[in-house]
Amino acid sequence: MAREYLLAAVTTAALVVLLELLVLRTGLFRRPAYWLTMAIVLGFQVPVDGWLTRLDAPIVLYADWAISGVRVPWDIPVEDFLYGFTMVTAVLLLWERRRSAHDAVDRR
Repeated sequence: MAREYLLAAVTTAALVVLLELLVLRTGLFRRPAYWLTMAIVLGFQVPVDGWLTRLDAPIVLYADWAISGVRVPWDIPVEDFLYGFTMVTAVLLLWERRRSAHDAVDRR
């Protein structure tokens, strides 16, 4: 069984973490504001994703072979949380990198 969404979600989440730790080094993971942002994202993701993926009347369907089958809470595939983490973190990392580069140019 391929578990494509699971593999893609785990791989991209790991790559984003490695990008920060080994390349960008913005310090984003050490900032309380980042973790507050992630809590706010999660606070919206759970009810919306739960509504979209609920098993009794799904709007979004996943192939059984593409996901792990672990769904918490309210039938949300666990892979969706990794996807959300990756998407939001990647955008924030690139934003921080761009801001830092822009600030360096302004200091010249």
